[in-house]
Amino acid sequence: MAMESAKPRRQRKWSYSKSLHVSYKDFSVHLSKELAKQLGRRSLEARQGDTVKVMRGNENLVGKQGKVSAIMRPKRMLLVEGITGRKMTGTDRQIPLRPSNLLLVAIDEKDERRLKGKKGKKIGA
Repeated sequence: MAMESAKPRRQRKWSYSKSLHVSYKDFSVHLSKELAKQLGRRSLEARQGDTVKVMRGNENLVGKQGKVSAIMRPKRMLLVEGITGRKMTGTDRQIPLRPSNLLLVAIDEKDERRLKGKKGKKIGA
């Protein structure tokens, strides 16, 4: 199911009402150099339990690592453990991050079928 309309309103509507199997690609995260060499791919879709590193954004957050604790599909954002902000009431809340600003450092390998058939071309060969 590809977007066909040139009208911005229709494009936005299509973007917000995508099927899950299509919106899954919106959560692609670049792989670290070691993982890219190991898997032969440049990027992979983030899942809960994967370890990511913040590469861009707030200077207080850049360089921090943590596990993906939740995926917010409607907002197209991820929540990462340990990356929190303080509300005016004094309580901590997780800061949502865009997948394009993250780097996948380690993969949660509970699901054997996740990488099956996903071997890419050799990088740097």
